[in-house]
Formats: sequence, structure tokens, C-alpha cells
Amino acid sequence: MAQDKLILRALAGETLPTPPIWMMRQAGRYLPEYKATRAQAGDFLSLCYNPELAAEVTLQPIRRYGFDAAILFADILLLPQAMGADLWFVTGEGPRLSTITTADELAALKPLGDIDETLSPIYETIKILRQELPKETTLIGFAGAPWTVATYMIAGKGTPDQGPAHKLKDENRPVFDGLIHQITEGTIAYLSRQIEAGAEVVKLFDSWAESLKGDDFLNYSIKPQQRIIAALKAKYPDTPIIAFPRGAGERYIGLHAATGADCIALDDGVSAEWAAANVQTGGCVQGNLASRHMVTGGDALVSETRAICKAFSNGPHIFNLGHGITPDANPDNVQLMIDTVRGA
Repeated sequence: MAQDKLILRALAGETLPTPPIWMMRQAGRYLPEYKATRAQAGDFLSLCYNPELAAEVTLQPIRRYGFDAAILFADILLLPQAMGADLWFVTGEGPRLSTITTADELAALKPLGDIDETLSPIYETIKILRQELPKETTLIGFAGAPWTVATYMIAGKGTPDQGPAHKLKDENRPVFDGLIHQITEGTIAYLSRQIEAGAEVVKLFDSWAESLKGDDFLNYSIKPQQRIIAALKAKYPDTPIIAFPRGAGERYIGLHAATGADCIALDDGVSAEWAAANVQTGGCVQGNLASRHMVTGGDALVSETRAICKAFSNGPHIFNLGHGITPDANPDNVQLMIDTVRGA
């Protein structure tokens, strides 16, 4: 079966004549069919926790575009909710959570053995997808990396500079370290269950890694991911893992070895040529077209897509954006990107 799945071949280190392709946030607000299904669900969290509807929106971009992989429709903040944080979404503003900033609040989190009580619908979605996806389409599960998840749990929302998390790290290291540990162990449990339900690949999103400086990048982005990946590899040695420390810049060098990941996903802050010379030497890379091209389209999209494919053509590569597609993207530009990658 693996030989039919181009993503798995690239993750195993194979250089393919045409890179496989999927897109971060490919199931989402830029698609009219997604908007219709979300309206049916009522709200975002209800959609995440409805296995049939979550499977439906995961399948929509596969039907429309024929991507080589589907990524589970969920959210990185479902794990904090399962751990005991209150979670809600404010229209037009994004997620809100109850905060964890004291030893008492940390101690009040649920035991990790209880998280499946909340997350079981997510595993059911995966089971449905394994039945419904085309045989050549790889199913990707995911979680947020501990640092990124912690920034939301500490601030109670997204912040431009992750300032509240840095403040807690600097002023109350025991609570901060305890939270990172709790999220790390919870992520191992969560991704383990995703793999057991049928996820063929899992990805760690460290969306706010860029704001970690000096030793903090090693201690709070890389080491927790290393711990998660080592634990998963010990149990599921044949399951590939993608790591995405967004904004790492020159620190992308050596991250295959440092994290143990099979693939390093790249944002658009580094050039494909630089990454081919400095990162792809360590293994498969994923990326890294700027998301804005999905809005603007045209010749710039085509030329940049071709340049990325050319730069990475001598090693294992999965074509993707440098971050998630935005709600204002034009679905026709997605098709143009795919046609360009595949040489249509």
C-alpha cells in the first residue's frame, strides 16, 4: 500500500520526479463547501467534535483538488480543552481559553488518562476518513507543539509576541516547566491515539517557535518535540513525523537530527535554494510557497511554484505552503498551483 502513497515515499527519503502535494489548512474558510458544512454544524467547536461533519470537511479538498494527503480537521487547542482548560471562540477574534499561570491552576488540570473522554470524537473522525479516503491519499494527524500550545494556555488567547508566555517563563520557571511537561506528555498520548485510530503520518505545529531566542529555542521548541517524537517512534517506528518550527530561519539547519523528525516543514522566510543546500541534506523537506500567492495568483504564483520544485528536485520534497492558506484565497489559484506542480 505504501508504494501507492507518494507522501509516504517522500517521507521515506525517496526523490520523486513530481513532488506530492497537500496544503496546510486545505479544509477551510476559502472553500464554499466548507462554509456550508460549518453552518450546518453551528459553530467551529461543534464541527470539530462531530465526526461525520469533520470527516466531510477533511474530504472536501480531496474531492475538489485530488491532493496527495488529507489532514485531519481539528484544532491544536482541543488538547488543552481535554486537559481541563475552558475553550471558546469569539467570532472575528479567534480562540479564548481559561489561563494557566499559577501552581494551583496547573495542579487543577486533568490527569492525562482522562483526555480521551473529550477527544474520542477526533479518533472517530480518523476512523471514518480511513474508510472514505481514496487508497492513494495519505491521512495526516497533528497536534500543536508544546511551546505553541502553552502560549495560548498562558495568555488565554493568541498574542502578537507571545509576551505572557515569555513573562511566565522568566518569572515562574517551575510553573512554566510544569506546563510544558504536561502538554508534552499529553501530546504523546493524543498523537498515539491518532495513530492507533488510523493516522498514517503525524505533524507537530510549533507556530510560534520564532519568538524563542537563544537556549530557549532548544529547551522549549526542540527538546519537547524531540521527546514527543522519540516516544512515538518507540511505539510506532513506521509512522513518519513532520516537525514545523515556524520562523526558525537559520536554525532549521540540523533539525532532522535534533528532533528525530522524518521531515522538516519550512515557512516562506527562507528561500528554497538555501533550504535545499542546508536543510534538505538531512532528509525530506516540506514547503514553502508563500500563502499570499493563493490570493494573488497569476504569473508570480506559477514562477515561484516552479522555482521551489526545481530547487528541491534533487532530494525528497513535499510541496506545500509556508503556512496555512488564508480565508481570502481564491480556490482557482489553488488549482493553478497544483497544475503547475504536476506539470499540467
